[in-house]
Parts: sequence; structure tokens; C-alpha cells
Amino acid sequence: MESVVLVDAYDNEIGTMEKMEAHEKGILHRAFSVFVFNNNDELLIHRRALEKYHSGGLWTNTCCSHPRPGEELSKAAHRRLMEEMGFDCELHHAFSFIYHAELDKGLAEHELDHVFVGVFNGEPNINRDEVCEWRYVGLSELSEEMQNHPEIFTEWFKIALPIVKREKNKVTV
Repeated sequence: MESVVLVDAYDNEIGTMEKMEAHEKGILHRAFSVFVFNNNDELLIHRRALEKYHSGGLWTNTCCSHPRPGEELSKAAHRRLMEEMGFDCELHHAFSFIYHAELDKGLAEHELDHVFVGVFNGEPNINRDEVCEWRYVGLSELSEEMQNHPEIFTEWFKIALPIVKREKNKVTV
């Protein structure tokens, strides 16, 4: 069973909990989201596999997950990028935010989400258990899609994308 790291609002660790229990109870835990751009300033996004335990079939950022207990955040981001998308690249911590969102299947996300940004110009080698589709998309086009069809995107992606757009020029990638 996978566990997540429970944190307070200042990202201080306060314990661990089985991942599904944390999502059933909506308990604040540490997470990360990775946003990878290509040299054309397009974001690599993916559609979550339909079988995912929540938000299946929704479009989201390049990858996201939770660090394991005792695992360094940046190492977790690199690990998960390889596990989901089949590549690795240099990543820079951009910012973090806290959100709470009710999800499908009676689950909730309550995360202190650390956002990492990187650059990659190739094609991912996706893990079909995690990803059913992927594409590079420009931020203007993506923002328009998100405005016109918010229901096809994950909750955390809708919150993080405007911040990424605003903060992107402040982060060296």
C-alpha cells in the first residue's frame, strides 16, 4: 500500500497515511506537479488513463504524484516523470500552493502541491497504465480550451496553470 506524507500549511511533516484513506478523508498531504515545455513554449500535457483511481480520462499537466515517505521532492518528481512519461529532464522548483477539491468516486484532493518546471523536446514514452493520450499545446490555446471546456481538465491543473503562466518567466528553465 502506498502512503502519502501528511503536512501542515507550512509543509511541516506531521505523519503518514495510506493514500486512498487520505483521499477519502480529504487530509492535507504533500504532492508535486511537473510542467514540461518544449523550445516552442508549448506545454506537454496528458490525458489520465481511464482506469485511474480518480480523474480518469481528464487532461492534466505533464505528470504529478506524491513523494514517498522519506523521499526528497525533486527525486520524487524525476522518478514519477520517468514512470509516467518515460523521460527525464532538468527540473526547477517554481512555487507551491494549497488546494482542496472534491473529485469523482467520493474522493477529495487536499494537497500542498509543489510545482516543478522543465524543458524537453522529444516524444514521451508513455506508461499506458497512467496515460492514454499526450500532446504539446501552446498556453493561449490551452487557456482557451480550459475556459470553454473546464470539465475535461483536472482540478489541480485548472488552479496551477494560471500561476505557472504568471511565474514561468521568473523561473530559469
